Amino acid sequence: MSTKALKVWYRVHKWTSLVCTLFLLLLCLTGLPLIFEEEINDWTGATVEPSEAVSGAPFVSIDRLIDDARRRLPDDTVTFVSRDRDSPAWFVGMAKTASAPEPTAVFKYDAHTGAMIHDIPQRQGLMFTIRALHVDLFAGLPGTLFIGAVGLCFLASMMSGIVLYASFMRKLTFGTVRAAKAPRARWLDLHNLLGIATAAWLLVVAVTGVINTLTLPLLGLWQGTELADMTKAWRGQPPPSTLSSAQRAAETARVAVPGMDVAFLGFPGGLFSTPHHYMVFMRGDTTLTSRLLKPVMIDAETGTLTDSRTLPWYLTAILLAQPLHFGDYGGMPLKIIWALFDLVAIVVLASGIYLWVARRRTSFESQLVEIESVTS
Repeated sequence: MSTKALKVWYRVHKWTSLVCTLFLLLLCLTGLPLIFEEEINDWTGATVEPSEAVSGAPFVSIDRLIDDARRRLPDDTVTFVSRDRDSPAWFVGMAKTASAPEPTAVFKYDAHTGAMIHDIPQRQGLMFTIRALHVDLFAGLPGTLFIGAVGLCFLASMMSGIVLYASFMRKLTFGTVRAAKAPRARWLDLHNLLGIATAAWLLVVAVTGVINTLTLPLLGLWQGTELADMTKAWRGQPPPSTLSSAQRAAETARVAVPGMDVAFLGFPGGLFSTPHHYMVFMRGDTTLTSRLLKPVMIDAETGTLTDSRTLPWYLTAILLAQPLHFGDYGGMPLKIIWALFDLVAIVVLASGIYLWVARRRTSFESQLVEIESVTS
């Protein structure tokens, strides 16, 4: 590769790395505990599991859970009911209004007995703080989109780094660390080696992270296009004065989509539904299909099926990217692998900061001479 091309790639790598490194270091540090969020919540007592039930015991009606939640917070409204993927439990979300963006309370119920086993704290605790920093820097959607832009910078940094490493190592054995050189040269070699060794993982995490930051905009796109088309017959009509049974809506959805079960039931007027419908999101029972959702729209007044369509590809991509971003597909072994890669990424980022500080004592030309001495 020519010296001119090397200069271009070098500048791309330098400036994209400078823009994103500190933020990426924050994301890696906060992402590490999030890999084990479920286990941490179990260990700290933040998650309370239902008692073991006899195999095959029936679930109680979700209407019973909804009535109990309303008695606990009579001034609030139910916004959703969701099913725990890993245990026999239901969650009932409450808010001041149906369209409120944040719940005031989420109650966890034993699916077999109907007993309320946990009032999940909202917007508090260490794990909430860590997740908020990782997802939006406490800045809402602008913060999330900013993190997405950081991810794009990181992708540019990764691709330019791969090109530079290929040229740099053309005359050396792969993985060479020049131990006899000055400390900065050794750290440069180690930085390059660890970066290239984890490149595939870093690309997966970066791409899935960028995709995840687009969740709300793409959900809004779906609501404004396909969902709007599904509900055009109700446009201009007043919302129903009385609601049919939520349990009936769930049963209707199960009949409409055989082989799948209820994952989430959005109440009328909520962020995931319409003023006239229950929106029931169904999922499968395998490792992959349990992450994919199929919406079923139920008339909130009559409890009858209105429509059911497969989610568009961009929402399916988000559903697949979310668990992959945290290694949540293969149980504890994959989580441990993800954590080890995360630790290596922290070393790569920290060494990059060190190299930038150390480089300020040298010129760009001297660095280029070092590169050319190896590649020529």
